[in-house]
Amino acid sequence: MFTRLLSLSLLALLPVASAAGTLVYGAPGEPVNLDPGNASDNPSLQVQTQIYDRLVNFKPGTSTPTPGLALSWTTNSTATVWTFKLRPGVKFHDGTPFNADAVVFNVNRWWDKNAEAGFRDQGKTYEIWSDLLGGYKGEAGSVLKSVSKLDALTVRFTLNKGFTAFPDVLGTDYFGIASPTAVRKAGAKFGTPASTAVGTGPFVFQSWKTGDRVTLKPNAGYWGTKSTLSSFVVRFLKDPAARLNELKAGTIDFTSSLNPDDAKSIKANSALRLVLPPAFNVGLLNLNTRNKALSNPKVRQAISMAVNKKALVAAFYGDLGHSDASLLPQALSWANSRSVPADYPYNPAQARKLLQEAGYGNGLSLDLWYPPISRSYFPTPKPVAEGIAADLSAIGIRVNLKTEDWAVYLTDRNKAPGFDMFLYGWSGDYGDPDNFYSAFYGDGGSDDTGYDPAEIQNLLVKGRAATTQAAKAKIYSQLHALTYAANVRLPIVHGVAPSAARSYVKNWITGPLGVLENVNLIRLEGKK
Repeated sequence: MFTRLLSLSLLALLPVASAAGTLVYGAPGEPVNLDPGNASDNPSLQVQTQIYDRLVNFKPGTSTPTPGLALSWTTNSTATVWTFKLRPGVKFHDGTPFNADAVVFNVNRWWDKNAEAGFRDQGKTYEIWSDLLGGYKGEAGSVLKSVSKLDALTVRFTLNKGFTAFPDVLGTDYFGIASPTAVRKAGAKFGTPASTAVGTGPFVFQSWKTGDRVTLKPNAGYWGTKSTLSSFVVRFLKDPAARLNELKAGTIDFTSSLNPDDAKSIKANSALRLVLPPAFNVGLLNLNTRNKALSNPKVRQAISMAVNKKALVAAFYGDLGHSDASLLPQALSWANSRSVPADYPYNPAQARKLLQEAGYGNGLSLDLWYPPISRSYFPTPKPVAEGIAADLSAIGIRVNLKTEDWAVYLTDRNKAPGFDMFLYGWSGDYGDPDNFYSAFYGDGGSDDTGYDPAEIQNLLVKGRAATTQAAKAKIYSQLHALTYAANVRLPIVHGVAPSAARSYVKNWITGPLGVLENVNLIRLEGKK
């Protein structure tokens, strides 16, 4: 048995300041909801991570696990039994105690489809649990076998299959621990604008004005580093140009997912500070194999060969984007296959030939959906979609560009028959290749493409259980080769979306896991 006891010394080294004031963030979109485990979109997670703590945190600016609501965790030699020792004396924002019962309550909401407080009959799905952990209670692919309370401050998870990154998964922003009392009281409305959101995190939910903002205030009883702010406001500003204009005007204090072209002007403005988070993400062109034409491997290969991915990245990202033939960002490139080419071939002539061989010599018509909001990997999704449409038009594929409200977009892509083609991606939650592969090919991760071969599922199980990087690399290199050949999810870009702040915003720590992970550490020095 090995133990992971991690130091809390970092908190003691953080600077202490007496500055106060209201911090305003320009968000690239509005949350879908603030109910942990029930949303996987970044606008939701950016707010959720302020309200809720997870069992495991990550050292600021890194993907290194550190204690959160759990002080320590241990496992057996096969990584199938995990025991978490919980932090004593923590209370939810409503004054009720955090304990093992609260952990079991929350996990059951996400994992057990029959959990009374899951409110699945009223539209909640918790699909991210299935994406990252193989399935729900009783399903063949479920990583989790049972969760139990050993005592008031000890929880044990027993897994069906070994999973060495299990604590990292529990540390992702999806799995914040909510107050059982508040959830039971609010019912299915918990986490919506009509209700409340109650966790143990550094900020307390105050209000959600639909289409405008969420307002939070510091948690005076927070167990960790308390914020010195008076309040924290998250404003919803979908257009990156509008966010930059408001930042320049001083009506917001910091923002993210700006246009790569804006980096130079930000750098030249003495009132602003340019922040370039690492490209720990992937932006994809996804093809739905439920569509008759797209079920043909030759059509999918033709689309891949027709899209000039490097030209798209050069046009819309400049030197802040990277294109290659891997789902994984460069930080995880050790898990790539050496047999897979570094880049996808660009060959429109061969693409036209493949369409003819597939029976579409006269062309075909497909819808291409793009997000209505900025993402770190697609800060300007519409122009990227237009570029893809132009490339496909050149080989005889007529493209109809479509979009819709972000919350509806996330739901509709999973509803049969789904979108023909769509832009969607992923920002990493923890430093393991499983995070990317399971999100797109794990149980539930293939709902939007209909592509779910057993061979891939079997490799995912083996990858989760591997205990060394060398063993993981061997398994994920096979996944790389299989998914590359399938041409179902085509990597377009690993992008750096510029962030920026007013000069008085101090100690804003960004890293591979996001730009709003440590807002409680931010200080305002000199804001008027």
